[in-house]
Amino acid sequence: MDKHINLIKLSVGTDDVENLIDWQRLPQAQTADGLPRHVTRMWPKREAEILNGGSIYWVIKGVIQCRQRVLRLDQVIGQDGIRRCAIVLDPELHRTNQALRRPFQGWRYLKPEDSPADLPATRDAEDPLPADLSAALAEIGVL
Repeated sequence: MDKHINLIKLSVGTDDVENLIDWQRLPQAQTADGLPRHVTRMWPKREAEILNGGSIYWVIKGVIQCRQRVLRLDQVIGQDGIRRCAIVLDPELHRTNQALRRPFQGWRYLKPEDSPADLPATRDAEDPLPADLSAALAEIGVL
């Protein structure tokens, strides 16, 4: 299998996975072709590895809760004339096993072996745990 790398990013102001989905459906969070995107200041140096099967893992309320496959990186020039990177995402979110993460700025690389596994599809229909309970269980290693 070819080498890939993932990204990890805080979803600031997001309460749960459904809230992230709702945000990504807004026109300002989408590309011209209707795909969700996240615009960031820094362009990943490991672009080829990200585009070789990488995903972005979303940290919501201090816990990794889901991921999306990265489809491409688009250049975006802001009104201030500064070049930025739009991380264009597959609209399908995959819920993952939950893992605690301390706050950090921007995004970070996440090795595949350090990335939480996807939850089985049968668990997608379950009601999610409250964020504080989920974080507490992840902290003691139950999730």
